[in-house]
Amino acid sequence: MRVFGVVGARPNFMKISPLMREFAKHGEVGFVLVHTGQHYDERLSKLFFQDLGLPKPDVWLDVGSASHARQTAKVMTRFEEVVVKDRPDLVIVVGDVNSTIACALVCAKLHIPVAHVEAGLRSFDRTMPEEINRLMTDQISDLLFVTEDDGVDNLIHEGVSKDKIFLVGDVMVDTLLSHKMKAEESEILEELGLEKSGYALLTLHRPSNVDDKASLENILSILEEVQSKIRIVFPIHPRTKKRVEEFALNERLNSMKNIILTEPLGYLDFLKLMSNAKLIFTDSGGIQ
Repeated sequence: MRVFGVVGARPNFMKISPLMREFAKHGEVGFVLVHTGQHYDERLSKLFFQDLGLPKPDVWLDVGSASHARQTAKVMTRFEEVVVKDRPDLVIVVGDVNSTIACALVCAKLHIPVAHVEAGLRSFDRTMPEEINRLMTDQISDLLFVTEDDGVDNLIHEGVSKDKIFLVGDVMVDTLLSHKMKAEESEILEELGLEKSGYALLTLHRPSNVDDKASLENILSILEEVQSKIRIVFPIHPRTKKRVEEFALNERLNSMKNIILTEPLGYLDFLKLMSNAKLIFTDSGGIQ
């Protein structure tokens, strides 16, 4: 049996990792890791793959960033070439990024079975691109692996056959538990001069929060107040960094002396920061 697992962005790495460990126990299954390159930073990708013990991807599509339509189309055309040439028995897509719906749609058209891991999750906000990806992927997938009871209820309400739905738990939690002890070895607290429970951790990247200048300015106003009371570690997302520069907010952000700005961090360093923070501020579904 030949199984393709698709990743496209950093959150996908954490979701595919425990699946790959399990498949490795079954010699009868040939697992092929496909990286679409939807979000790609060479340093970060290398760091995440090392932290999670992932092998180098078997297939690299090198899609890169673009508008939603262009990126989705590019993933579809490049992934189609791969699956037509080497037809898998099953394709596993995870999460809700553009690569998820793009690869699921290719498989649906070619009648290749698709399994969606983390199915059924809903924000009920269709202005979010991820919500559209989730809804569409669940409608065309053959196997739906769900993390929680609400996800099962959502799928049934949407008319999905119960025969396709499997309540299996959260692979993100599997990854966290399997790396928690290793994360304790991280020296990120010492590197940043932090003490346990002596800081807050912040992530910020949602388009609704950072792509609108007024919204981002409002968040910075809140941060000005919070950082006057507690140190904030802020691994700034590339999207957020770009918007801060576009909106000429660099000086304002840099003037907040109790905010520690860092580059995006690897999984183990970030897990160490999370587990020792007094507070966490985030717009990330995965972190929540």
